[in-house]
Amino acid sequence: MTEKQSYEIVRSYDEFELRRYAPHLVAEVVVRAPFEEAGNRAFRTLFGYISGANQPKQKVSMTAPVTQRRPEKIPMTEPVELRETDDGEYAVAFVLPSSFTLDTAPEPTSPDVQLHERPASLSAARRYRGKWTQESFDEHRQALQRAVTAAGFTPVGPTRWDRFDPPFMPWFLRRNEVVQDVEHDVDAHPAAPDG
Repeated sequence: MTEKQSYEIVRSYDEFELRRYAPHLVAEVVVRAPFEEAGNRAFRTLFGYISGANQPKQKVSMTAPVTQRRPEKIPMTEPVELRETDDGEYAVAFVLPSSFTLDTAPEPTSPDVQLHERPASLSAARRYRGKWTQESFDEHRQALQRAVTAAGFTPVGPTRWDRFDPPFMPWFLRRNEVVQDVEHDVDAHPAAPDG
């Protein structure tokens, strides 16, 4: 069975779940492609990495989800502050098994594959079923943004698209999520959960 990225549900809202994600490691490829093609373009390179295109040619278990977002620019002085770019590029990543750290994960042999440690985060997640289209993603992203703001949270960084199923899964059964890291606005809603 495929390992899924773990999280703690802090609170359930009508439109989303508020979750705490632990720090985790990803193998990531940045591609210049339209939204709907980015995952396919990056998949072969990422799959090669987990299939042994690494040192010491070690197979790595496939995990879920596969994430897609705009690439992040991370300033050297403040490694947690993220800035979104808008130049037609997408970062597509496999979440690596929780047993790996930056020190223990196999080193990619392709310069296109980068390993990144993602910090712990408070995130709002909206689950949906359906096609892998930008239109569907945008519809759910906008609904999530409205609900997050109404609940007293401030979006932080780029929204990501998480896919949990293989391409051969019928579109109407595919599990997808739109996930947005957030900060809690204590002044707006003092009774909301800690963040």
